[in-house]
Amino acid sequence: MLLVENLSVGYGKMEVVHGVSFSLQRGEVLAVVGPNGSGKSTLLRGIFGMANILGGRVVYEGRDVTRLPPHARVSLGMAYLPQVRGVFEELTVKENLELALMPLPKGERWERVEEILEIFPELRGLMGRRAQTLSGGERQMLAIAMSMVRRPRLLMLDEPTAALAPKAATALLRKILELRNSYDLAVVLVEQNAKRALEVSDKALLMVSGKAKYLGRVEGLLNNPDLAKIYLGLNHAG
Repeated sequence: MLLVENLSVGYGKMEVVHGVSFSLQRGEVLAVVGPNGSGKSTLLRGIFGMANILGGRVVYEGRDVTRLPPHARVSLGMAYLPQVRGVFEELTVKENLELALMPLPKGERWERVEEILEIFPELRGLMGRRAQTLSGGERQMLAIAMSMVRRPRLLMLDEPTAALAPKAATALLRKILELRNSYDLAVVLVEQNAKRALEVSDKALLMVSGKAKYLGRVEGLLNNPDLAKIYLGLNHAG
């Protein structure tokens, strides 16, 4: 479904990600982990067309999208949630959702909202609240709900649990798994908390200094004591 092939990404001519490759099928979750500054966020930005592709290609559902602008990728079924939360602070929850729904035919809009509120029922009682008054977890649920109303088939999340309390972070990751199961989503999850990310993922990509240090099943990374301890701070397998 998603093929990233020998991808190099940067800003201007400065290369940050060096020749990374991986593939992902629908229903799979890939955790992208590694030390700060290893190029994890830049990789996502490159896949979504928001950073310069300096080499390699991105193929989505059999189509080369390497040079497509972000809005064209959205139309094809890709969704990307950056570290800076994608909500409008001054607007209510309902108004934020209405903005996300605007590209859809009027007859489908609230059907989509009802669909997503089945997974995020917490938002039902918050429709009249301004986004700026929400907790961090509620705001992030809203941002993900806004991304999902168009029913994407690929969801890329850049540190969705950053700054959340542990309980809220765990709850949010459960919601992401629920979305994966309900929509047969492919998910790329960038997380600084490696343990948390690996617990909900099928595959792992460990990035170090812009390069792929490990790519494979999560168990393989957890069972490699050198990689797990040195790069992720995990002191034991499992």
